[in-house]
Amino acid sequence: MFEDLKGRVALVTGGATGIGGAISAAFGAAGMAVAVHYHAGGEAAEGVADQIRRAGGQALLLQSDITESKAAEDLVRRTVEKLGKLDVLVNNAGGMVARRPVETLDDEFFDAVIDLNVRQLVHACRAGAAAMTPGGSIINVSSISARTGGSPGSSIYSGAKAFVSTFTRSLARELAPRNIRVNALSPGTIATAFHERHSTPEKLEATRKSIPLARLGRAEDCAGTALYLASDALSGYVTGQVIEVNGGQFMG
Repeated sequence: MFEDLKGRVALVTGGATGIGGAISAAFGAAGMAVAVHYHAGGEAAEGVADQIRRAGGQALLLQSDITESKAAEDLVRRTVEKLGKLDVLVNNAGGMVARRPVETLDDEFFDAVIDLNVRQLVHACRAGAAAMTPGGSIINVSSISARTGGSPGSSIYSGAKAFVSTFTRSLARELAPRNIRVNALSPGTIATAFHERHSTPEKLEATRKSIPLARLGRAEDCAGTALYLASDALSGYVTGQVIEVNGGQFMG
C-alpha cells in the first residue's frame, strides 16, 4: 500500500516516544530512512532505531534540545548530510509544559510553551521547505485542544496548537506551487506519557466514557494517518488539511 515510500527520507522531531515513536516505526516498516530526533531518553531512541532497522528501514538518531537557537535548522541539515535528502518532515515535538491557571501565567511560562510548540516548528518548516525535494510532505502535529480549547490549565498550550493548525493551512498555500504538501495530524486523547504527566486517572476515565469508540487512543492510531499524509500515491491531492484522530471525541 505504501510502495512509494520505500527509499524516501523522513525527519521526525520528538520521534523516539509516544506518537512520534509510533510514526518513526511505521515509516521504517514502510522502507523509509528515518532521522529520529529525541531530547532525553536515549534508550527509547535506540529501541525505535532497532525497530526501524529490523523492519528493513534505515535509522539515524539525532539528539538535541529543539528549543535551542538553530536546533531545528541543524536537524534538517544533519538529516540531508547523512541520508542524502529530505522528503517528509514530521513536526511532532511539543508539550504542555504544565497545567497553569490563567492567574499564575507569567512571561517565562508563556515563552517556554511557545518555544516548545510554535517557534521550533516554524524554524523546522522554514529549514525543511528549503531543503525538501519536490513532491515532499510536511506533517505538523496539532491537537484536539486547538478546536476545543482543552481542559483547565492548558490555555497557552491550546492556543499554541491552534497556531499550528492555522499555520499549516497558510503554509500549504505558500508551498503548493513547489509541489510540497502541508497537512496536520490532530490527535485526541492518546494514552502516552503526555497524559501520565498532565492528566489524572479519574480525568482520563471520564474522557474515555465520553468518546464514541469508548477507548483512549494509542500512539499507533496516529501512525496510519502519518503514513497516508506522507504518501504521494495516497494523498497527493491532499494539502492544507487538519485530520482529526480522536475516536469521535470531537466531530466538526
